Amino acid sequence: MNTPKLFFAISAAFVLAVSCESAGDIPLVYDKENTSESFAAPQLPSLEELPVIETLPDPLAFADGKGRVRRFSQWERRRAELLEQFQHYEVGYKPQTPRECISARMAGDTLIADITVGGETLTIHSLIRYPEGDGPFPAIIGIGMGAGSLPPKVFEERNIAVISFPFWEVMSHTQKRGSEPLNRLYPDQLEMGNYAAWPWGVSRLIDALEIVGEESRIDLKHLAISGCSFAGKMALWSGAMDERIALTIAQEPGGGGAAAWRVSETLGHVETLGNTNFAWFKESMRAFSGENTARLPMDHHALCALVAPRALLVFGNPDYEWLADESGYVSCVAARKVWEAFGIEDRMGYSFQDGHMHCMLPAEQMPELEAFVDRFLLGKDVDTHVTKAPMFEDVDTEKWINW
Repeated sequence: MNTPKLFFAISAAFVLAVSCESAGDIPLVYDKENTSESFAAPQLPSLEELPVIETLPDPLAFADGKGRVRRFSQWERRRAELLEQFQHYEVGYKPQTPRECISARMAGDTLIADITVGGETLTIHSLIRYPEGDGPFPAIIGIGMGAGSLPPKVFEERNIAVISFPFWEVMSHTQKRGSEPLNRLYPDQLEMGNYAAWPWGVSRLIDALEIVGEESRIDLKHLAISGCSFAGKMALWSGAMDERIALTIAQEPGGGGAAAWRVSETLGHVETLGNTNFAWFKESMRAFSGENTARLPMDHHALCALVAPRALLVFGNPDYEWLADESGYVSCVAARKVWEAFGIEDRMGYSFQDGHMHCMLPAEQMPELEAFVDRFLLGKDVDTHVTKAPMFEDVDTEKWINW
């Protein structure tokens, strides 16, 4: 017997067993808003101290430069780093609100959440449209009213409840800093952008569903969120920041959503970091405009990746230049590599389709929507391998992805 060869074979098998985890063991959703909150914050250098990174930063590389995520069990730590970076450099910190500050009740088909902090109360009124029957029902949280901009019949035909999120009860579309409803609760967080505030409201809505329990008739293990355009960004940020959301559907989210800031800098008249609505972000993010965009330690492929290992579906509409969908495509390709690393790439899909109005899902994209809804809200065994972007097939993604 050749002992050295046998030892090597056993050692290699052990390493393989340690580094490989079954996709079936990786959760589809969690019962906690943020499973990575216990990790220490990474170093957060100033703009001048940050290195220039011309390509998309590796979403699986640890912030200290010491290694890379090799197993799913390490993702929680890396996810904590990315959350901290996005809040520190882009949107400000999503307020942490203890459960004892929240009360909730049902008034007919309206869920009412009262959040009281520092003697001030903010109230969210969320209308729930129920199917026939007793439930509990899977549900989709739609930004504004209904199911966002998605066709209602997809959910009506499947006995899925629709929960409205009246975002204006938390912060207006273009905030006036210090004068918004959420500012009454957190007057010191004036630099907070809308995309920290609105996800806070979504999380408090989910808290309220948990508090009322069975009375809500909602299946909390099968929650989705959807929105389009600025609300598509909102859905993406909410899904990235709350792990109780099983399925995130970001419809035409554009810059500040799925599109990577770095890639957008190389395109035409699109929403770049220096040409966005800064009410939605921290004012200090302006410092990363232009050539300084390459100093961000992360980019929006990593925002998409924060949804992992849960399900994400991104819809694009290349007819609208401002959306920077070539950038969105590159970002999606890069983000999907995180799901691929864990053997669960069928939980992340993207579909880019032209020839239709903004925020009006065309018939060509209905199969993708129905597949993701059927699998991740209804638990059906359907194919969700979706990577559809024929107009971008000649785009060189490898020049942006060198990891």
